[in-house]
Amino acid sequence: MNSRLEKSRPLHDILLGRAHVQTRRAIYGCLVLSVLAASLLSVPVRPAPPKLRDETLAAWNNYVDWVRMRTEMHVKQSPFLWISEVPPRRAEVHSENIAVWRQGTDSSTRVPYGLIHDWIGAVFIPKATISDVLAVARNYDRYTEIYKPGVIDAKQIRSTGLDDTYSMTLMHRAFFVTAAIKGEYETHYVQVDANHWYSISRSTRIQAIQHLYQPDMRVLPPDQGPGYIWRLYSFTKFEQSDEGVYIEMEALGLSRDIPFIFRWLVGPLLENLPKDSLHKTLEETRNAVLSKCNRPSD
Repeated sequence: MNSRLEKSRPLHDILLGRAHVQTRRAIYGCLVLSVLAASLLSVPVRPAPPKLRDETLAAWNNYVDWVRMRTEMHVKQSPFLWISEVPPRRAEVHSENIAVWRQGTDSSTRVPYGLIHDWIGAVFIPKATISDVLAVARNYDRYTEIYKPGVIDAKQIRSTGLDDTYSMTLMHRAFFVTAAIKGEYETHYVQVDANHWYSISRSTRIQAIQHLYQPDMRVLPPDQGPGYIWRLYSFTKFEQSDEGVYIEMEALGLSRDIPFIFRWLVGPLLENLPKDSLHKTLEETRNAVLSKCNRPSD
């Protein structure tokens, strides 16, 4: 559940998870994809960039600007949600299934020395209100409980009105590799009307962690390291109905590119891993909201 900027937060942190390769849970949709892909690239065909390149960052910023402008225009129109433009998909979500689909025709967009992962997911939470959802999304200190084991540390830094700043450390294990990143995020919430809200979340600082939990553990400087995740961004919509709340999140992640020689191996994972990851994040969010609603008192 982070413009001034977003996170809707967690929802956006949201790019980790598990897949059919029996990796475990995680958060923030595209995180898992990037972490696993990077873990498979132990012998790159060319030396990996030691740091995030200017041209990669420029391509990411242009893409994020396009997503933000497109989505901010869409929230002023009717219907509010993308799923409402595809009635069978909205019906699927209303029946308490979770829908996840790619934005565009490819699993990722290749940019200079990098990949942009862009996926959208939607979930319906019966008998909940937007206030219930935001109470969970903005309770960053509970992220380690809601999104375990992917979130191993989280805390709120400050909250001013509808603007939140928080930190989060994400971990993912794939095969023999443990990847972890420490980050700070901003989320900006906007109330459109009584029944519609949206949030914009983005990472403001991400640092790779080497040798997690080892004596020689080291937090690398920002924009340096293996490039599991360089940047994260999400745009999340909340729609209140008489029966509950719809949450629809577009989650974006920037990672290093995959050397051509490994694409045959990683390709199938790119098709399923982000989907499974975002699905898990939305499921855990729904469970946390339902648990809150079912408690006698809060």
